Amino acid sequence: MASPRPFQCLFSTLPKPIRSHTLSSRQISKRFIASTPKRRRGPPEHLDTTPDDKPTAVERTLERGSESSQKSTAIQSQREKTYTPAELYPPYKASELAALKEKYTPAQFAAIEAGEAAIPPSDIADQAVFRNAPMSLDYIDDFATIRPYIDKPKRAPESNIDPDLRIKTTEELEGDLARWARNLPQDADRVEWMKFMDNHRQYVGKEEAEKHPVEYTSPVLPKMKFEGLPDPDEQRDSGVEEEDTDPALERLMLTTGYDKRQINSFLSKTLVTHRVVNQTRMGKIQSMYYLVVAGNGKGLIGIGEGKSTELEDARKQARFAAIRNMQPVARYEERTIYGDVKGKVGATELELYTRPPGFGLRTQHLIYEVCRCAGITDLAARVTRSRNPMNTVKATVQALMKQRIPDEIARARGRKLVDVRKVYYAGLT
Repeated sequence: MASPRPFQCLFSTLPKPIRSHTLSSRQISKRFIASTPKRRRGPPEHLDTTPDDKPTAVERTLERGSESSQKSTAIQSQREKTYTPAELYPPYKASELAALKEKYTPAQFAAIEAGEAAIPPSDIADQAVFRNAPMSLDYIDDFATIRPYIDKPKRAPESNIDPDLRIKTTEELEGDLARWARNLPQDADRVEWMKFMDNHRQYVGKEEAEKHPVEYTSPVLPKMKFEGLPDPDEQRDSGVEEEDTDPALERLMLTTGYDKRQINSFLSKTLVTHRVVNQTRMGKIQSMYYLVVAGNGKGLIGIGEGKSTELEDARKQARFAAIRNMQPVARYEERTIYGDVKGKVGATELELYTRPPGFGLRTQHLIYEVCRCAGITDLAARVTRSRNPMNTVKATVQALMKQRIPDEIARARGRKLVDVRKVYYAGLT
């Protein structure tokens, strides 16, 4: 077993060379420590041997405690002291009045004196504090500055926009300054220059575009109105409250991009519904299963399934899933399909046949509802094997998606497709 060795730091150095055969390992480890050694502990404070004229530790502690208590008492008394309005807002001194007279004109100084005389100090002392009222503001604001993100600004009309607005050139600015200097009265003072700077125009063009420009810091949201729907502003004014939007409906609107009006306008039909049971360690849990088909009647079709312990939740879940799964279906002349197609799901096999105008939908009820939601009016169908309702609906949608459009066939063969009816009948179809 190896003997223990002392820890050696690579960055520590010895004050002088040490021979390992003259010092023990314990002495070498002590010499490698680079930190400053601690001072030796002195006698305890209660046995202090200092002269009598120097305060002891106990006396120093008592002095510090008395000083801190005096300071805290002075601060508390200063906080609890109440000031009168005259003490809070004393009148101006002679030096302050002289400074105001130098800075302002006689008319402005007279206005300041009139304002000071009209407002008593008691009103300022009562109003310039935070109130404990329920509707009071938690910040100090003079309400003179419009904040675009907090306040409702007074927006300039769109007619103030001038596309030909430009900045004046140096020659034009010098001409304005020369004209002002020529019309300057003899007893002109600083106020004339301030008026010139306030009323001088820096741009050439419409004056409203420079004085009151249109700001887009917080643009106005456009108001959209739809025919047949009431105006939300009118409903708000009449006191009619809007219904709360379902969270599932909001997610569907974000996913599909449809609004509430479009979702409510889609055609939907519940085709299959039955009760299912799930066997768990807690027992049998019964739920309702719904199969819903949805479409817009103009070439969009989709099916959705939903399952829940509540009937309404399962039906809503299936309807929203059908709307989310809607896909476009090819329609010939917007009434039938392109040729005969087949579909197979599980043991269910069916065939869909194209038919001439006026033939109608001569199919079973499940295929009829799918075609009605898709906007197909002329169709014949035959289910050859199993007639399971769920598989029949799924096989119908599968067959509608498997249509081969003539344009795709011509493009694959490298041919050009021409409508014979438009050629021989001069476009009359």
